[in-house]
Amino acid sequence: MTVDEVVEHCLAKPGAEETYPWGDAELVAKVGGKAFAFIGLTGGAVGVKCGVDSAEASVWRDRYPDDIEASAYIGRYGWNRVQLSGSVPDDDLMELLDGSYDAVLAKLPKSKRPL
Repeated sequence: MTVDEVVEHCLAKPGAEETYPWGDAELVAKVGGKAFAFIGLTGGAVGVKCGVDSAEASVWRDRYPDDIEASAYIGRYGWNRVQLSGSVPDDDLMELLDGSYDAVLAKLPKSKRPL
């Protein structure tokens, strides 16, 4: 998937918002005010929630060791950084994006859920 396709997929989610808290280089896709994807617009990588902690998220890192790594600073909370130009198939990337959205959505209070 290209960066543009990732952005399009994320922003098509119900209630998804496009934010740039650190400048134009990284888009943060949010739902209910909470991030579900950190999309590097120039670096070709995306950060996604892959589990409740680093151990749970390591399943994906073990599967694609050259292209998925623990996210800096937030990796211990289950966030992984996925290289878009690597070996991760589009179907798996879509699964990661959808799972990250669903995990964040499930933790939101009902008053902040878009559905």
